[in-house]
Amino acid sequence: MQQDQLEEIKNGKGFIAALDQSGGSTPKALAAYGVSEDAYSNEDEMFELVHEMRTRIITSPAFDSEKILGAILFEQTMDSKIEGKYTADYLADVKGIVPFLKVDKGLAEESNGVQLMKPIHDLDETLKRANERHIFGTKMRSVIKEANPEGIKAVVDQQFEIGKKIIAAGLVPIIEPEVDINSPEKEKCEELLKAEIKAQLDNLSDDQPVMLKLSIPTETNLYKELIEHPKVVRVVALSGGYSTEVANEKLKQNDGLIASFSRALSQDLNVNQSDKEFNDTLAEAVESIYQASI
Repeated sequence: MQQDQLEEIKNGKGFIAALDQSGGSTPKALAAYGVSEDAYSNEDEMFELVHEMRTRIITSPAFDSEKILGAILFEQTMDSKIEGKYTADYLADVKGIVPFLKVDKGLAEESNGVQLMKPIHDLDETLKRANERHIFGTKMRSVIKEANPEGIKAVVDQQFEIGKKIIAAGLVPIIEPEVDINSPEKEKCEELLKAEIKAQLDNLSDDQPVMLKLSIPTETNLYKELIEHPKVVRVVALSGGYSTEVANEKLKQNDGLIASFSRALSQDLNVNQSDKEFNDTLAEAVESIYQASI
């Protein structure tokens, strides 16, 4: 792991941009960007179009290290190039932004009120490639829908078990047990989740740093203890389906929590905008999320 990048993520001012829509969510992301499904006839063409969208975002003057600390990439994006450089190198060398990689393979069927991650059979190979591509850290997502203690424990156990393998490979894992913002038991889920995460953190050694990516809690500053935990590099928040405005408002109320938004960052961008319109729209979103994060 790069020490200067670790310092930047730990102490820098700004937020982490999530540009990691995967196979399942890419059609939705493209549709929101104004590219309909009849614009591509297979998966390769679809990924090419989404890489064009991400390239436009990353190369925009509005996408810079003054306000953006890191960016989470999808596997195809990591293996694609921007202006002749692999995406992570372009982010780090040209933009001064720390690159992360989404490593999960999606969600398993719901059981005990949660969705665990599907098995990641090629994790070792992916981590090897991530190191070759100069990736700093990884991200993996599970979902919690009910305040089921057994289910929530299973989610956190799985996240940390895989997280330790990621640390052993020299990368910093972003542990993401998302609590569904529409869960009628959201607050109770968050209390159970916090206790499980705290227990896992207390068992990590000093050379096992992790990051956490959590839904913005119902109870303000619920995660303060996790944010201040010595094993935690940073705690970032997902927008979870909230609009940019609502997510920003909720984020502002939580000290030390910074954004890692996906939809909220790109919701107003469109393929048909002129470069000026596109850059101005992105700059506005970046500024609002930055202000909420600091």
